[in-house]
Amino acid sequence: MDEAGVIQASALDEARRVRMRTPDEVAAMLALKARGWGVKRIAREFGTCPKTVRRYVRAGSWAGYSRAQRRPSLADLAGWLEERLVRHGGNADVVRQELAAEHGLVVSLRTVERACAPFRQRLLAAARATVRFETPPGRQLQIDFGERRVRIGGLPVRVHLFVATLGYSRRLHVRAFRGEAQESWFEGIEGAFQAFGGVPEEILFDNARALVDRHDAATREVVFNARLHAFARHWRVRPRACAPYRARTKGKDERGVGYVKRNAIAGRDFASWEALEAHLAAWTREVADLRMHGTTGEAPMARFLRDEAGALRPLDGTPPFRATRDLVRRVGPDCAVGVEGNSYSVPWRLIGERVRVTLGAGMVRISHAGREVATHKVLEGRRGRSTEPAHFEGVAGFRGRIAGKAADGGAPAGPPEVPALLRPLAEYEAVAGGAW
Repeated sequence: MDEAGVIQASALDEARRVRMRTPDEVAAMLALKARGWGVKRIAREFGTCPKTVRRYVRAGSWAGYSRAQRRPSLADLAGWLEERLVRHGGNADVVRQELAAEHGLVVSLRTVERACAPFRQRLLAAARATVRFETPPGRQLQIDFGERRVRIGGLPVRVHLFVATLGYSRRLHVRAFRGEAQESWFEGIEGAFQAFGGVPEEILFDNARALVDRHDAATREVVFNARLHAFARHWRVRPRACAPYRARTKGKDERGVGYVKRNAIAGRDFASWEALEAHLAAWTREVADLRMHGTTGEAPMARFLRDEAGALRPLDGTPPFRATRDLVRRVGPDCAVGVEGNSYSVPWRLIGERVRVTLGAGMVRISHAGREVATHKVLEGRRGRSTEPAHFEGVAGFRGRIAGKAADGGAPAGPPEVPALLRPLAEYEAVAGGAW
């Protein structure tokens, strides 16, 4: 055997000799010593070194090795480490960099990870935690979409399930859509209003792109989509968005989506899309509304009829939002705005200002700075004019000539039948060279 082999064999033999002995082996060593065996003879018998035998004989029994406990190098910075780990969202490498920059301690990433392990567990637990909160009747409607592949007509189809849950009674409204476009959200919400027979105070949803333009995770500043603002004004409801990455704050509806997937859809095939919609309506009416809810201990329909139905604001014949249009127009020098080929007057002091025009339920409503300034019935056809005399009070020439007499020396001219500032649209068409 060469020198390297001798060294390796010697090392293995030494490792075998110093290995930890079991309590039974130590008891046998002590028994042989009591019979008069020598330490070296006992060592040869057990394949260990005499020093080990002497240690056990001196102790009189088996004893494990005691190792000195090393104090962790970052033990004194536990509070600082926890604060920085939370600040940086669990990124231990950034903590390591700041540790070197602020405290002059250069350690490995693994060392920082070991030191931060207890804090990381608490951080993950806090991220997963969900605090249940209850809302009074009529306060909140939670909405969400869930996606599921369903066999329709023998083919797998991706179905987007809109689920709305009343926060107090837990009553559900479910609709199936082919996508999650903004119009699908609005149609689903309006369907819930119709199904429940009223409107809640607020709607809670996650940060869907169709509804939220931006939601800053640090400042919690929310920028809702402009059409969502118009939708909320139309229904007089307050929109609310969950905190970013905290969709669990919308827990009732998160569970509602899962319930619909598992109970209403799972394992079922449908002959057509219409059959799917009919099934969802029947399932909601016959199963979801009547089940015993695990949290409230009541059937959602019973809880709704007793406490929540009367707390919702009545619909009062409000037309669907999709039948309403929100426009922005600038008031012309003729004290009017043009909408779909017709002209509608506004107070003359708003000439040159931008106003919001809302069309719906056969009415044209014009507002400025959040205040309604004019209301007209929608005109049929094109090139029509709708005027309100009060809009021209104070305009020179509205009630007659400013000064002097008529050209023939007679009495001053009386008020014109149509305000002089409101010219026929045909004149503008002739100047523009095309239809108004």
